[in-house]
Amino acid sequence: MRTHYPFDNDYSDSDDDFDDPPVDFSPPLSVSSYTDEESMRSASPVPSVFSFSHSARAQAVRQEFGRAINNYSEVYKLPADDEELDRQGKFMWRREYNNIDTTFQANLRHVWILVAAVVVDRALDTARDFPHCQVVAVDLVPMQCPTMPSNCRSEVDDINLGLEHFYGDFNVVRASLISSGIKDFHNLVNQMTHCLRPGGLLILIEWGFDAYGPGHERLHAPTDEIDPPWLPRWLSFVKGAIKTSGGDVDASDKIWSWISEHPLLEDPVHEEFWMPVSPWCRDDETKVRMANTMKDDLCVFLRSGRPLLLGTGVPEDVVDRVQHNADLELQSAAQEQYLLIRRVCARKKR
Repeated sequence: MRTHYPFDNDYSDSDDDFDDPPVDFSPPLSVSSYTDEESMRSASPVPSVFSFSHSARAQAVRQEFGRAINNYSEVYKLPADDEELDRQGKFMWRREYNNIDTTFQANLRHVWILVAAVVVDRALDTARDFPHCQVVAVDLVPMQCPTMPSNCRSEVDDINLGLEHFYGDFNVVRASLISSGIKDFHNLVNQMTHCLRPGGLLILIEWGFDAYGPGHERLHAPTDEIDPPWLPRWLSFVKGAIKTSGGDVDASDKIWSWISEHPLLEDPVHEEFWMPVSPWCRDDETKVRMANTMKDDLCVFLRSGRPLLLGTGVPEDVVDRVQHNADLELQSAAQEQYLLIRRVCARKKR
């Protein structure tokens, strides 16, 4: 039976079964281990680890279709430029679903927190919320922040190449919205579990690149038709492009089973956040404010998705038409549609 956190959110009790390849839950024979006083930089020869200065940031990106794309992952194809990073950093709801479980906070003393695939604000928020902790932010491009807290540092790493150099080092591991750049999310869940110390907290936040209707039903809009509804149609193109690039677009539907059935994890918690995509809900001021932020975010996301779609072979005239009409659909706020954000947490057994 699923365990749900008692928040005022909508939950799904679907018991869908998924056929996934088996995952080896045992750690490798050689595991790094550090004390709080030692550096978190691994001596492991894993080729995914790089050192960067601020002047080297330009080498971390390349230009594709007029946008800056990261230079170290062939899977993640969304831009890594200021416009996209600003979009990610403006999520008004990021604190709601990214917050570390308050029941766990009292135990956070002189511990390590790993934040995977971040924008600057998420890592900085974590470091400022927990000044007594050490925060390691891992992403595909280096962070640039003139006011970086002393307890936070950034590492450039393609985590598809493995997290073995972090095994046993962290009290909290949090990964937010990374599935589009992950080849094997099931295996990554296992690796993140091994990064935790006994009793540590794993937090995963994902969405499935789908739009939902008034009854929270998934809206199907296949790419062999170029008709409304336009936002679901555009998301179908994005989902197909991510899959073509190697990303795990089904992770959001599966993370609950992966977490709740993992032999090293316990006390799983599952939450769902239904986010209105535009301010059709005009009688609720809170929802309207949230929906306007979501609408603005998606309008920028429409532009950010162009390199991904064009780079995977979608004709430019199709991209232009779907993007333009999806933008108009969002601006009109005429359709009741939602995005679904899932948050799953669990603790590592002692």
